[in-house]
Amino acid sequence: MSEKTLPLSPEELLKLAENIPTPFYLYDEKAIVENARRFTSLFSWAPGFRNYFAVKACPNPSIVSILGREGFGSDCSSLPEMVMSEACGITGESLMFTSNNTPPEEFVEAYRQGAIINLDDITHIDAMVEALGEVPSLICFRYNPGPERTGNAIIGNPVEAKYGLTSSQIVDAYRIMKEKGAKRFGLHTMVASNELDGSYIVETARMLFELCVKIQKEAGVRIEFIDMGGGIGIPYKPEQDAMDLEAVSKGMHELYKEIIIPAALDPLNIVFECGRVITGPYGYLVTSVRHVSSKYKEYVGVDASMSDLMRPALYGAYHHITAVGKETQAHDHIYDVTGSLCENNDKFAIDRALPELEKGDILVIHDVGAHGHAMGFNYNAKLRPAEYLLKEDNSIVMIRRAQTYDDYVATLRFDGAEVVL
Repeated sequence: MSEKTLPLSPEELLKLAENIPTPFYLYDEKAIVENARRFTSLFSWAPGFRNYFAVKACPNPSIVSILGREGFGSDCSSLPEMVMSEACGITGESLMFTSNNTPPEEFVEAYRQGAIINLDDITHIDAMVEALGEVPSLICFRYNPGPERTGNAIIGNPVEAKYGLTSSQIVDAYRIMKEKGAKRFGLHTMVASNELDGSYIVETARMLFELCVKIQKEAGVRIEFIDMGGGIGIPYKPEQDAMDLEAVSKGMHELYKEIIIPAALDPLNIVFECGRVITGPYGYLVTSVRHVSSKYKEYVGVDASMSDLMRPALYGAYHHITAVGKETQAHDHIYDVTGSLCENNDKFAIDRALPELEKGDILVIHDVGAHGHAMGFNYNAKLRPAEYLLKEDNSIVMIRRAQTYDDYVATLRFDGAEVVL
C-alpha cells in the first residue's frame, strides 16, 4: 500500500491556494533530494553508478539543477533539453543523448558538449559521422530485444517499437564503430515504462550482462557501461506497492557476480536514466472546484484541464485526488472530475468516490512530478500553469511563471503572411 500524503498541512495548502491563482504545480524539494540520495545509495555497490535524470519527465532547470547537485546526470532526447542541462552545469559525460530519428544539429550539439551519444538505429552511424565529420571516441547503442522480451501498455511490445537496434544488428553495429575508430562503448536498453515488478528490471540486467559477454566474444568490443534505461514506476493507486528497489539492487548484484566477473568484464559501470521514480511522487497539481453539476452523471468541474495534465486522457491513467480539508469525510459521492476543454475525455477521474464537493473546494492531484506539466499543451488556447517549489526551509518559490496571452501569441503574425519564397 502507498500512502498519499500532502506536502503541506491542509491549512497551509488552503492558505496557499488563496494567495496563488489555481491551477498550479507544486514540487517538494526535500522529498526529491531524499529520494535521489536513497536511489543512489541503493546501488552503491555498482561500479560507476549514476542516474541520468530523464529531463523529459520534468524539464524545469530548478529541478534539473537540484538533481545535478546530487550527482545526477541528464538524459536528453532533444537539443533544447541538452541546452537546458548545460545551463544547469551538466555537460560532458554527465549528459546522455539518446538519439531518436535524429536531425544533424542534435548530433552536433551533443558532440560539442562532449555528451555520450546513444544511437537508436544502425543507419544513424553514417548520419552521425556525416553530421560530425568525425567519429566520437565513445559511442553507445540502444538495444531492442524484440520477441525476446515483452513490454507493457505504456511503452508497448518491443517488436512494435520504433526504438533500438535488433538482435541481428547489435553486434555488427559495434564491429562497424570499432572499425571506424571508436575506442569506448556503452550498451543501452529501454523495454518498460512505469513498471512496478522489480523482477522485470533484474531480468533486463541479465539480458544486458549476457549481451556484453556476447559482444566481447563476437565483436572483440568490451562494453564500458550498461544503461538500464528508466521504466521504474511509481504506485499511482493507494492499493499499489512501490517497487522493492532493495531487492532489485540485490538481484542485479548477484547477476553481476554470476555473469560479469567470471567473464573478466569487471568493472562494468552501471547507470540508469530514471525520471518518474525520482520526482513523480513529489509533484502536486492544485486546482479549484468551479462547478458541481448533475446530468446523467455527477460532475465536478475544476479550473485545471487535460492541457495541464494529460495522462488520464492519454493513457486512462489513475491519479489520486485529495479534497483538501475534507480528508476525513466519508467518500460517499461518485463524481467525474473534469476540466473545461471542448473534449469529452477532458477528465482527471471517472466514477471517483470523493467527499461531497462544492464550488471553491481545493483539490490536489497527486503524483504529477513527472510527465505532468511537461506533457501540457495549448489546445483551446488554454494557458500553461505556473510551477512552484516548496524549499527545504518551507519557503515557496516560483520556478516557472504562468503563461500569458502574450506568450501564447508571441510566435504568431497578425499583420499578414510573411513571404518566405
